[in-house]
Amino acid sequence: MNIQSGYPCQQYKPHPTSRREMLHRCGSGFGALALAALRLDPAFSYDEAKKNEGQLSDLGAAGHGPHHAVKAKNVIFLYMDGGPSQIDTFDPKPLLDKYNGQSPGKLFSIEPTQFNNNGNLLASPWKFQQYGESGIPVSELFPHIATCVDELAIIRSMVSEFPEHTFANYFLHTGSGLQGRPSMGAWVNYGLGSVCQNLPGFVVINGGLIPPGGLDCFGSGFLPASFQGSVFKPTGSGVANIERTEPSVQRQRSKLDLIRQLDRFAVDQFGKHDSLESAIHNYELAYAMQMAVPEVMSLQDEPAHIRQLYGMDSQYEPTRTYGAQCLIARRMIEKGVRFIELTCPNVGNDRWDQHSDLKNGHENNAKAVDQPIAGLLKDLRQRGMLDETLVVWAGEFGRTPFAQGENGRDHNQYGFTVWLAGGGVKPGTVYGATDEWGYKSIENRTEIHDLHATILHLMGVDHTRSTFRFGGRDMRLTDVKGHLIHGILG
Repeated sequence: MNIQSGYPCQQYKPHPTSRREMLHRCGSGFGALALAALRLDPAFSYDEAKKNEGQLSDLGAAGHGPHHAVKAKNVIFLYMDGGPSQIDTFDPKPLLDKYNGQSPGKLFSIEPTQFNNNGNLLASPWKFQQYGESGIPVSELFPHIATCVDELAIIRSMVSEFPEHTFANYFLHTGSGLQGRPSMGAWVNYGLGSVCQNLPGFVVINGGLIPPGGLDCFGSGFLPASFQGSVFKPTGSGVANIERTEPSVQRQRSKLDLIRQLDRFAVDQFGKHDSLESAIHNYELAYAMQMAVPEVMSLQDEPAHIRQLYGMDSQYEPTRTYGAQCLIARRMIEKGVRFIELTCPNVGNDRWDQHSDLKNGHENNAKAVDQPIAGLLKDLRQRGMLDETLVVWAGEFGRTPFAQGENGRDHNQYGFTVWLAGGGVKPGTVYGATDEWGYKSIENRTEIHDLHATILHLMGVDHTRSTFRFGGRDMRLTDVKGHLIHGILG
């Protein structure tokens, strides 16, 4: 009997299966057996793991090495979910005060927005003040970050290609608006490898809000699966099932030795396969994480003044959550984790995405992250770590200078602000500009591809040479675009 497939030109005709075909098809079962056992025993002692580092898979460990001098050894990406308003944070526009409440259509042309709900011009509810030796103005939303302004390289001319959260998030994280491409963290570890044998090279510390677009924002795409981000919580054990379930280390050790023999047999018989090799690597890494993760997650041994610096004694719970995220990120950097992303805590008002109630929404979000971020920058500086750690602050786009409804702002991909600190950037710098309304980039227009190229450059990677063959061509984080942002390089 012929069974018609979903494609008219293809048909399935069943036929007897030979012994050779059966063995070939079942080959991956050896790997499945290994992975099933490892699921029961995700890790054992840190000391035991160190003794067996040489037996861990090489996937995701070796990398290709830097192409030139390295400025930043690690990245901490402070992702501001929802799109903070540039004209309310780091890009003051006094002209909005003068024309507040007037129709923007009489003053400049309006581009399409996601909702096309374009009200009158809306001045910032917050005052700006100049800070530091650089005299860079910062909104009163960020009194703590303002004290670190001389560390920042602020880009006011960033643009995106997408006005909608999901596509813009894929673009920010992966360099493509399409789902399924490798994330920044995956590309960094693919190019450089991991120097940490008992923690993942790419970690996401999730404060409560996964970006629109979901876990694909942290995925490895067509790169080996060992490069994908590992999601941690900032509380408790950090990751689920991290404790050994076997009654003894010896029993777990014997089981894993058997599993490795089965794995080697499968590889010898059927050859290497990325999905199997990557899965084995990830479970072996989990095996080594049993002691390393509780150690890095335990913040009780941090001095009281450090915990206070990060805002962990705040009366505002989201500040405590983000403070823990920032402090854990610093501890992970000390352990050699290559790339760490921090998502925002849930403050109950739809991220930084204030289509209404701009004042309360942005104030609550800023209150959650302001002191922890300043604490992170100051702590890294006093430990001598900031010069080799690149801190990146960015959302997926900005907001319009006119109101959506009465007191909100719509998405704006035509000109917004991101900033970087440490890791080889020029401190106390403002690069690029938007127009007098804070609407469109008009000076040193900078694209997300340029940001990615610059991040890789500071880590010693030439973005044009960090490629992976897929779909018939050499793919890269910056696609066929990207230029270095020389104006922020130290």
